[in-house]
Amino acid sequence: MSAQSTEKDYERGIDGDEEERSQMLEVSLEKGNIDLPSPVSATQTRPTNKPRLSTAVIIPIWIVLSSSVIIYNNYLYNTLQFRFPVFLVTFHLTFAAIGTRVLQRTTHLVDGAKDVHVSKEMFLRSILPIGLLFSGSLILSNTAYLYLSVAYIQMLKAFTPVAILLISWTFRIQEPSKKLAVIVFMISSGVALASKGELRFNLVGFITQAAAVAFEASRLVMIQILLHGLKMDPLVSLHYYAPVCALINLAILPLTEGLAPFYEVMRIGSMILFSNALVAFLLNVAAVFLVSSGSGLVLTLAGVFKDILLITGSVLIFGSSIMPLQILGYSIALGGLVLFKTTGSK
Repeated sequence: MSAQSTEKDYERGIDGDEEERSQMLEVSLEKGNIDLPSPVSATQTRPTNKPRLSTAVIIPIWIVLSSSVIIYNNYLYNTLQFRFPVFLVTFHLTFAAIGTRVLQRTTHLVDGAKDVHVSKEMFLRSILPIGLLFSGSLILSNTAYLYLSVAYIQMLKAFTPVAILLISWTFRIQEPSKKLAVIVFMISSGVALASKGELRFNLVGFITQAAAVAFEASRLVMIQILLHGLKMDPLVSLHYYAPVCALINLAILPLTEGLAPFYEVMRIGSMILFSNALVAFLLNVAAVFLVSSGSGLVLTLAGVFKDILLITGSVLIFGSSIMPLQILGYSIALGGLVLFKTTGSK
């Protein structure tokens, strides 16, 4: 099945974790795990002059950047008490919109944008609705850090493939199968066990993260339906979506956080925000090399390894408490996640 590899994002480089997970899931979709119909028109990309890095080099870089973004965001929200997720996401998107255009003029990394011709109809029917879902996903997933631990959020995000399958089945995009039913059961039961073992469970945070997963799953399914066959790597995708999402968020910002974050920027210092946005943007650059460097299995195992390191790091750095029941539940969910990403549906 031909499908696009977007993002990436993978962040999500806005929310690094969201971005990274999107990239991994889109690789899974591309490998055939969810067979979605193609639209009437599709554009194929031509070869580019992008430099390449070996898998052994780019995977450690990607793991460090992805983990750094998540830990940095959590540090901003909960240690520095800069509790303005809408503003932070908007700042990242604006930084990314400018950054991709600088790279387009100075490197070959965004050459894929030359093959994407966005008409007014395509913008209104595809880019805008996907951008709305993307904004919702990023804002909600960042808001969850105000209520939940990094470790528990990572466990909840393992439910995203299940949400994708449930949406696909509901709208008859894909027929259920025994293998997919096993995957749904494994991930669902694993996340349920992880939730039962969470000592600092917060209902508002749980609902917020669940909504973020629903938005992200809807976005990924919509991308495959509306833009199937249109090849966009993480930077090209960001090139088109970042400005749209930034404008959407700017419209939301006065209604949610007002002028308060602008005063708080003076307290924490503008360099904190710039360095945070830069690390997130570098994650997207790394994602371009990552997606083209290895097989789906290699990327999946790298993602699992990164999640384990991140959960361990959150315990050591932020003092998060992990119960044995959560370890068992997350292990079961990861098993289902690996199965989802590495086996095609029948």
